[in-house]
Amino acid sequence: MNVSHKYLTPLVFAATIIFSSFNTKRRPYDVCVYGGTSAGVIAAYSAAKMGKSVLLIVAGKHIGGLTTGGLGYTDIGNKYAITGLARDFYRKLGRHYGKFEQWIFEPHVAEDILKEYIKRTGIKVIYDYRMVKAENKHGFIRGITIENCSFPSPQTNITLAAKMFIDCSYEGDLMAKAGVSYTVGRESNDTYNEKYNGVELRDKHQFPDAVDPYEIPGDTSSGLLWGISNEKLAQSGSGDKKIQAYNYRICLSDDPKNSFPVNYPENYDSSKYELLLRLMRAQPEKASLHSYFSWDLMPNHKTDINNNGAFSTDMIGMNYGYPEADYNRRAAIIKQHEDYTKGLLYFMGHDKRVPDQIRKEISKWGYPKDEYANNNNWSPQLYIRECRRMTGVYVMTQANCEGRETVNDGVGLAAYTMDSHNCERLVVKGMVKNEGDVQVGGFDPYPVSYRSLIPKKNECKNLLVPVCLSASHIAYGSIRMEPVFMVLAQSTAVAACMAIDAGQPVQGINIKRLQLFLEKHPLLDRSTPEILIDNTDSARVKITGDWKKENAGGYIKSFLVAEPFKENKVLFTTLIPRTGRYTIYAYLPRIDHLSSRFNFDMVDGSRTIKITVHSKDISEEGQTSGQWAKLGEWILQKGSRSGVRITGEQADGTIVADAVLFVPVKQNTK
Repeated sequence: MNVSHKYLTPLVFAATIIFSSFNTKRRPYDVCVYGGTSAGVIAAYSAAKMGKSVLLIVAGKHIGGLTTGGLGYTDIGNKYAITGLARDFYRKLGRHYGKFEQWIFEPHVAEDILKEYIKRTGIKVIYDYRMVKAENKHGFIRGITIENCSFPSPQTNITLAAKMFIDCSYEGDLMAKAGVSYTVGRESNDTYNEKYNGVELRDKHQFPDAVDPYEIPGDTSSGLLWGISNEKLAQSGSGDKKIQAYNYRICLSDDPKNSFPVNYPENYDSSKYELLLRLMRAQPEKASLHSYFSWDLMPNHKTDINNNGAFSTDMIGMNYGYPEADYNRRAAIIKQHEDYTKGLLYFMGHDKRVPDQIRKEISKWGYPKDEYANNNNWSPQLYIRECRRMTGVYVMTQANCEGRETVNDGVGLAAYTMDSHNCERLVVKGMVKNEGDVQVGGFDPYPVSYRSLIPKKNECKNLLVPVCLSASHIAYGSIRMEPVFMVLAQSTAVAACMAIDAGQPVQGINIKRLQLFLEKHPLLDRSTPEILIDNTDSARVKITGDWKKENAGGYIKSFLVAEPFKENKVLFTTLIPRTGRYTIYAYLPRIDHLSSRFNFDMVDGSRTIKITVHSKDISEEGQTSGQWAKLGEWILQKGSRSGVRITGEQADGTIVADAVLFVPVKQNTK
């Protein structure tokens, strides 16, 4: 069900509104979304659910970007931060795999779900087209021109217009073509008074000392091995235009019936991996596949393989030109990364200089037959970790990540570690070293400012940018996760629709109204929002007995633990907003010495129903701290005070109290 204009907010029609100067023949769409990433699909779906006509432009043949491009081992940070349609997406993945939520998944399953969002709303999609130019007059994008990716020609170009544009590409091409300010690379620490932004030489994903960088060991005149820069290490904290490394998130299969072998690849050059051999010789105790890859397992015998260690899938230092390159140069850089990665897989499995154990382990894996069938079973999406970053109304920085500065116009939460992969590989004191890797976390979920998603008013008034948003390099490293992009995309789409309805630029919408709408209508379908009660909610949580608070590893940031005594109890209660059927869950974090069973009382008025959950049924998959345990499904009456009591009765180990969730069943949403 679409949300009508009247349902959103009273319309404000002035005698002359901002969009009156648009030629009707040039604006068949209310909202144009550029970029077929997961964020792009969610933005387009959100705008369509708001009753707007929507065009989605996809620069390729697949939708979903990294979410369908191999990154199935979701970078979450904190599940609490994933809200609205993003959470709905992971719930749909859960239903596919027979669970409540699913955070590790196969590429084609994710793409099928995203396609269903498009199908359900009838969104117009143009595949295999990309930006050529944007016409920005007096701060408004009046129209854009796009070209066919496979057969670029002026004869096949398309010119179109819309009231609002949302750039959901990883590259920020629409933003750049519209003349919006942006930056590339790393600011110095002095720019925003940060600590981790600029040049950083650290120990993570680093070469051990004494690995020689020269073609002939010890002979500086012999030249450097492939992949090592001849630049000198710059001052710590200084800025530059270097980009953190790109790679592929690799999907392989060890099912012989569903895989092709990793055969001799195109443009194979074993000399690219000579440095890897030296690393292996320097650490013979690490003769394992997992020492050189993050080899995470997906459902149905598949993988999401990521970079791990000093020499892995990251092609360090080979992407500097990508952000500002033309399409031909970008294609060449992408091909270089594909050749490097396929060559690495072949090298590890076939070069006899590689330890036998590693060759034996990797020989079991091949390219999956049921993934990317139209792209030789190889992901069409290079992991563009960072490209352009808008310089918008507000710049998110390290201070936001660490909670030292908090915005009041947040329209989504971020929660991941401040994460930058290495930016360069060079010689330091005669040894090869990687530089640029930063991984600093330990902070709570924090709000992302709406002002960081919009350009300055004098630059563009009808553009929103939820992916290449306004953030410093190191803050972007925390924000840049696929689920967060989806959350921010939904927020920008709703904001775009509100701006259209009010006849305002994106800089002029009522932020409080936007925040309230996102809270009240997370799925944009008039359904009752789910009710979350966390252990920190003193108004709805009653604690009895002796409990200790653990400040890390919970659903949001903490949970309670107690000894298995029946006197130890925690009661979570809430007022039911609407009569209907609710499924109730309790979050159980995985900790040591956990009780083998948990006893709950479902309390609703005069009723008390006892439920037992066995901890053996609670798994910790992917980057999660635990799992929602289903307690049951009940019909609850509007206005009743219902709750869940956790007790230590009959427990045989540590008991926990973290969070309780009331999820309205779909029959309740008509």
